[in-house]
Amino acid sequence: MLQNIGFPGLLMILVVVLIIFGPSKLPELGRAVGRTLHEFKASAKELVSENKDDVIEGEKLEKTELTRT
Repeated sequence: MLQNIGFPGLLMILVVVLIIFGPSKLPELGRAVGRTLHEFKASAKELVSENKDDVIEGEKLEKTELTRT
């Protein structure tokens, strides 16, 4: 979807955003978007690492059960 926007479409979006929010609010908006993306990325990494830990723990449990039998 985003690959079809092109440069003219992107320029139009930036102009509309500038008109709606004004030049004084753009830095605040950019910071808010950046913080949101950073928090989302950190949460996603945390979920992935927890999932990997659970898989590793499950594999260890399976190995110990197999050695007992």
